[in-house]
Amino acid sequence: MYETNFHKAATAQEAAALLNSSDDGKILAGGQTLIPTMKQRLADPTDVIDLSGAADLRGVTIAGDQVTIGAMTTHAEVAGHAALAALCPSICKLAANIGDPAVRHRGTIGGSLANNDPAADYPAAVLALNARIHTTSREIAADDYFEGMFATALEEDEIITAISFTAPAKGGYGKFPNPASRYAMAGVFVAKSTDGSVRVAVTGASEDGVHRHDGLEAALSADWSASAVDGVEISSDGLLSDLHGNADYRANLIKVMAKRALG
Repeated sequence: MYETNFHKAATAQEAAALLNSSDDGKILAGGQTLIPTMKQRLADPTDVIDLSGAADLRGVTIAGDQVTIGAMTTHAEVAGHAALAALCPSICKLAANIGDPAVRHRGTIGGSLANNDPAADYPAAVLALNARIHTTSREIAADDYFEGMFATALEEDEIITAISFTAPAKGGYGKFPNPASRYAMAGVFVAKSTDGSVRVAVTGASEDGVHRHDGLEAALSADWSASAVDGVEISSDGLLSDLHGNADYRANLIKVMAKRALG
C-alpha cells in the first residue's frame, strides 16, 4: 500500500471538513471496496478518513411509516433489526443475503450506495423505494442519484449521512447471485406504495447499472401478481454479456427474479 494519512472522524461534519481539506482524500466506511483497491495499488489517496467513530451515522430510526437508516449502519444490523423487519421485511431480506457474514458485519449501506457497484443490492432497494439520500450538504432523490455504472450525483466533498424512505404497502426482492461473489447477476426489487403506485428496480443485469423497468411497473400497477410478469417483454438490449451469462440469459433472469420478488 502507498503512504497515506489516516484520520478517524468523530462526526459526519468533521469527516466532511477533513475531506475538503485533503488533496485527494477518500472516505472509509466498511472498507469492502476501498481497502482492496488500495492493496491492488489502484488507488493512492493522500488521506483516508475513517467514519467508524461517527456515531451520528449509525442506526435505524422508525417514525410511523417513515424509515431512516444511518449511512454507517451495517448490512447485518439492517438484516437483524426487528422493528424494520416488521415494517419493511424486503429490505431486511435483501441485507441478509449480501455477501457472506464477514462482509455483512463490515459493509455499510452508505458505502454501498456511494460506490454504486452495478451488481450491488442496495441500489435496487433505494431506487424502488423512492428513497432520499441525505448527505452532508443536501438531500438527493433516488431517481436523480444513480448516474450509471459506479457513477452517482455525489460531489467530491459530499458524504452520505443517511437514507430515508416511506415503507411500502407491499414489496419484495428476488436475486440470482453469482455463486462465487454473491453479487447479483440479476436482482429485482418491487415496491407498491400505499397510494397504489409501483416501482421496480433492476440491478446486476445492465451495462448502465441499476435502473427502473417501465414494463414491469406498468404490468404490476394493473395487476400485482406473478402472473402479470408473464406478459412483459424483457428486452436484452443494453444488458450485460459475460462468462456468467449473455444478455438473453439475463433478460430471462430479470423476469424470473421479478416473479420471485412477488412470491
